[in-house]
Amino acid sequence: MSKLGNFGHNLYEGRISFDFVGRRKLWYSISVLIVVFAAAGFVARGFNMGIEFKGGVEFTAKVQTANSQSVDALTQAVRDANVPEAGDPQVTTSGSSSLRIQTKALSQDQATTIGAALTNAGATEVSQNLIGPTWGQQVASKAFTGLLVFLVLVVLFIWAYFREWRMSVAAIVALAHDLIITAGVYAWSGFEITPATVTGLLTILGYSLYDTVVVFDKVRENTRNFLKTSVRTYSESANLAINQTLVRSINTSITALLPVGALLVVGIAVLGTGPLKDLALALFVGMAAGTYSSIFIATPLAAQLKETEPATKAQAARVMARRAKASAPVVAVTPTGETVRPVAVSGASKRTQPKRAPRSRRGNGQK
Repeated sequence: MSKLGNFGHNLYEGRISFDFVGRRKLWYSISVLIVVFAAAGFVARGFNMGIEFKGGVEFTAKVQTANSQSVDALTQAVRDANVPEAGDPQVTTSGSSSLRIQTKALSQDQATTIGAALTNAGATEVSQNLIGPTWGQQVASKAFTGLLVFLVLVVLFIWAYFREWRMSVAAIVALAHDLIITAGVYAWSGFEITPATVTGLLTILGYSLYDTVVVFDKVRENTRNFLKTSVRTYSESANLAINQTLVRSINTSITALLPVGALLVVGIAVLGTGPLKDLALALFVGMAAGTYSSIFIATPLAAQLKETEPATKAQAARVMARRAKASAPVVAVTPTGETVRPVAVSGASKRTQPKRAPRSRRGNGQK
């Protein structure tokens, strides 16, 4: 068996264990710092809303080489077209021989004027796409509605499947954690928010929930009838479940992140812009955050909420009392008055040995 296989087997058997639940305050602190930093991007940078949400005109122009010189040339051409309504154009590369020019909302005559200016600046095959702000508002509204419906279904599904509302709360907190981090990365990076971004956000919610449900299912298996036992507390059984699924979560995440990372590199380095880049960024950040939250946030929070139950507290007290009793030294007195105490012998085994009474010293001159 490989070293990774042995490591995973030891985690599953409990011979190796990382204290995820017991150190939950540390993970909460790290998550709070990350979330605050991500949310600060909402205020400091704001969101770069795509043309699909704010409306405008998008021109696609073919050029001989899409580089900084051609970007500057077409930007200046739009400014020299004497169409103040166009505002400050956004010109980005789209592949090796194509540029994308975005302006504010224009009339058909104004858009034709700018198209002619781009052609005079050396562009070929100039096409235009007029997008009204109403369509973008409809996309945003439907995306928000879809998010709310998804969250409601998540709560109902987890509550019905696990019969535990605390797990539903923990899952929702983990999903909110992933959403805020992903949105914060978009704000700080300046990437456009497009319909592809919305698709990526909804996709990562499903991925994060999938990983969380897998861990929760193992928690349910480990804590079945835990109130009747005094071997482990609920939190210890939940922590064992995380360790038992840890290798699987890591392998699944790496397998999913590698192709998404490749798409992100291709979208940025080769295509330059477009829905592929927007979708890949949302998936990459969301999957990484979802893996973290399912291990460090969802299960520790569910265990913490479960610990507030009186029955869970009583079971934990029985476990602690049993361990204290088992670790207490055994002291006994024989019929002759000798004290018997445990003596450590080779490893963890113990045996009892009578304590000899002290010898009385003879007085001076006595035989």
